[in-house]
Amino acid sequence: MNPDSSRRVPIPEKDSVLRHVVLFKFKVGTPDQEIEKVVASFVSLKSRIPQIVSLEWGINNSPESLDKGFTHCFFLTFRSEEDRDAYLPHPDHKAFGEILGPILEDVLVVDYWAN
Repeated sequence: MNPDSSRRVPIPEKDSVLRHVVLFKFKVGTPDQEIEKVVASFVSLKSRIPQIVSLEWGINNSPESLDKGFTHCFFLTFRSEEDRDAYLPHPDHKAFGEILGPILEDVLVVDYWAN
C-alpha cells in the first residue's frame, strides 16, 4: 500500500454525511459528577450549534479490553466539511473545551465520509 494513499480525501457521495467521532479518556480519580458535567455540556452543543445534524454518545462496554482507557464516545454528524469546520472554532465548542480540559487525560478524533 502506498503510504500516501491513506491520506487521500475521498470525494463524498451525493447523499453522504460527514461523521465526527470523539473518544475521551478522563484522568484517573475524576469524580463522576465532573464527567457527568462534561457529558451534559457536550450534548448541549447540539442545540447551540446549528451545523450539528445529530449527536449521540455512549460509555464503552466492550468486553475486548482494547479501549486503551477511552471510556466515552461522542458521534456527531455534519452535512459538509464546511459545517464541521464552522463547529470546531464555534464559541460554544470552545467553552466546552474549557470545562473538559482540566479532567481530560487524552482524546482521539476521527472524521470520515459515511459510505
